[in-house]
Amino acid sequence: AREILDYFGLDCKPLYDDGEFVPDGSRVLCISGSARAILQAERLTLNFLARMSGISTITRQCVLSAGGAVRIAATRKTTPGFRAFEKKAVFLGGGDRHRFNLSDAVLIKDNHIRILGLEECLRRAKENASFTKKIEVEVESLEDLLIAARGKADIIMFDNMSPETIARGVHLLREQGLREHVILEASGGISPSNIPEYARSGVDVISLGALTRDARWIDLSLEIEL
Repeated sequence: AREILDYFGLDCKPLYDDGEFVPDGSRVLCISGSARAILQAERLTLNFLARMSGISTITRQCVLSAGGAVRIAATRKTTPGFRAFEKKAVFLGGGDRHRFNLSDAVLIKDNHIRILGLEECLRRAKENASFTKKIEVEVESLEDLLIAARGKADIIMFDNMSPETIARGVHLLREQGLREHVILEASGGISPSNIPEYARSGVDVISLGALTRDARWIDLSLEIEL
């Protein structure tokens, strides 16, 4: 929002820090400058603040629902051209940005596995990726879960699995002595309403597209004082 206002030659004084809780009805920003410039910047600034504040708000609600047991993370399901802003809004709400793009980490997904098979995907990833890159595997069955864990994947994502199935998978890894060596993530079919169930399943991370897809815009308005 500051960059928008700077573009129009306006001065702005934030009344709250980024990520700080704002009570209903509060003033969040004071803007000074020409009336013409303020009116030009009004809708763009309000749209931006309302959208990003909505993302931060739903993220904070999800973090609180998880009860501190797991990390709440975004996905790459973001508005084209706005990923950097939406990911920052998630972070300011207490969530994790997750991957920003394909170069941040290796993620072996269902289509990769269908083409090459999971073991071959893991082999190629380890052979070609830098030691600095983590390798994550998306699994849809407990059989693939064990293959990924034994193949020393850094992160394993339970994709579209119920909390009960995930809990069985976590227990299975513990029985095999594999749980401590991997980060476990749940994703797919998760909404703010069922986060507590997934938080109790034993995973480390819950990622959900709802943070950016379902966020309600916060009702903001601009009032001019002469």
